[in-house]
Amino acid sequence: MDLRSELLKSIWYGFTALDLEKSGKVSKSQLKVLSHNLCTVLCIPHDPIALEEHFRDDDDGPVSSQGYMPYLNKFILDKVGEGSFNKEDVDELCWTLTAKKNYQPDRGSNNVLPERDAFRLWCLFNFLSEDKYPLVMVADEVEYLLKKICMVMSIEFNCLELEDFLTQDRVQNNGVSVWVFLEMMNSGKITKGIDKSVISMAIEEVYREIVGDVLKEGYLWKKGHLRRNWKERWFTLRPSNLSYYTGEDRRDCQGNIMLDGNCCVEVLPDRDGKRCMFCLKTLSKTYEMSASDTKQRQEWTTAIQTAIRLNVDGKKSLHKDLKLKRREQREQREKRRQSKEEELQRLRALQEEREQKLGELELLKEAQKQAQALLEQDELRRRQQHEQLQQALQVQLREAEEARVSMQAEMALKEEEAERQRKRILELEEMQRRLEEALQQEIKARLDEEAFRYAQAGLLAEEEEKMKALMTLQEEQEDYIVKTEREKRELKQEMETKSRALEEAQRQLEEVRANRHRVDQDVVAAQRKLRQASTNVKHWNVQMNRLMRPIGPGVKNAVNVFTAPRSEIAEKTCRMTHEGQQQHAHTDIANQRKTQQSTHQDRPEEEVQHVPKSYSFKTDGSKVWILELV
Repeated sequence: MDLRSELLKSIWYGFTALDLEKSGKVSKSQLKVLSHNLCTVLCIPHDPIALEEHFRDDDDGPVSSQGYMPYLNKFILDKVGEGSFNKEDVDELCWTLTAKKNYQPDRGSNNVLPERDAFRLWCLFNFLSEDKYPLVMVADEVEYLLKKICMVMSIEFNCLELEDFLTQDRVQNNGVSVWVFLEMMNSGKITKGIDKSVISMAIEEVYREIVGDVLKEGYLWKKGHLRRNWKERWFTLRPSNLSYYTGEDRRDCQGNIMLDGNCCVEVLPDRDGKRCMFCLKTLSKTYEMSASDTKQRQEWTTAIQTAIRLNVDGKKSLHKDLKLKRREQREQREKRRQSKEEELQRLRALQEEREQKLGELELLKEAQKQAQALLEQDELRRRQQHEQLQQALQVQLREAEEARVSMQAEMALKEEEAERQRKRILELEEMQRRLEEALQQEIKARLDEEAFRYAQAGLLAEEEEKMKALMTLQEEQEDYIVKTEREKRELKQEMETKSRALEEAQRQLEEVRANRHRVDQDVVAAQRKLRQASTNVKHWNVQMNRLMRPIGPGVKNAVNVFTAPRSEIAEKTCRMTHEGQQQHAHTDIANQRKTQQSTHQDRPEEEVQHVPKSYSFKTDGSKVWILELV
């Protein structure tokens, strides 16, 4: 059902309200007012001159609806653009016109619906009515609408009240008019004992769902894109978009998410302290949301997927599609009913034909009896004739018997088919009962599953806390192991350093021991040569006794041949020799120098270089002192 058909239904009520005489004609002045109001609510410019020119040949008489339809289509409906106006304003205009004339409830009754609820029901009636004029709503659609309202109010729908109402004389065979429907709602039979506010809320919700194309509404937590915080918003889902507001009054719209084939919805795990999360992905953004429980999340994800599917299929309204499907089902049921009626008529025709053949058979038998009586009277005269006739009658009887047998077989088949149909109906009823039991069991299982999920969520939270504590202990243990490994490496490096230092100390100790051994050998050689030198010194020491002046230990020029470096000993010795040569310039000194040089050649490089006769040696324990003689 397109936009033009929806508008025509409302305008039809406005036109019939102006037709006071019910003749199908309305005066031109009234149509001018109606056209002007329609142009105003449809947000299109009104051209009164076009109306005058269109009906200039009919200035004297009223204008019929057939004459007004071309003008309505050409100058008003053809200019209407979808989305450029509010259809509810058009409905309110037409309701105002038609309610004054046709809607006159008993104001003194407590069951009378408010004006706003009656208007909502009128709009719902127009949406679900058939596309034929005068507008009526079939019984199936009436039952569907009442079930929707009762389901919102959480009450059980009473089918008996509806059946009693539909059997009244005022109800037409092809459907119910809107005024009869409103009278039934005002009678209180369907909504007996229910508060008016609850009824109004249910009618409003069903109106928004069916007429307003609202697939689902409710509060959800939404995560922001800039501040990344969570806020509770009122969401309204339609086939083309998902809008969210600050409250249920839908005054402050915070955003509008357009839905298309590139969108998808996914379930997310719980995080950030939010449960029952899911996200809606578009080409540009991903919207994260959180429902109050798992059931609400499942309903929202299913509704969003339905909206995306409708958008992909190019369908603008879910309930328009459902209405067409219900209409197709009714047509199919009507076709099946007609087919069954035709089958029953055919069976009745066969039964009549069978009875007719049986009557003919009885007539044949009676004729046979008469013939036999005639043959008995004139047996001799007409024997041959009688035999021929009898043969002919037997052939006819056999054919009739065969026809009767075939008819009986066909009737038996039909009876078997009818019995199978009855059994099939019983099986279907039993299957329906079992399905209802299975549905109750499934509902109970879902409730149990929901309880188990809550318990499982608690266990998962406890497991997560224990896992966090375990991870903390594991991290501390890993830190301790890393620290121990580091200390072990440092200790190992220190041990290797000390080991190398120990090896170096041992090597130096061996070198010191070797040097000490060489020094010991040098001392022994020096002592041996000292004794030889002492023997040589005795020759000139006697002569120079008066000139001798001993130098005590610890004096300036004393040299320790065991502790001082070899270069220092050699230098000191050379200096002492040179000074002795200057002080004692005589031949013995020159001869002594030759003796000293010859002795030096026999000693190693580490020994003392010169030991002149003008010097004496004094030993003090392990030390040897060289004394300068003055």
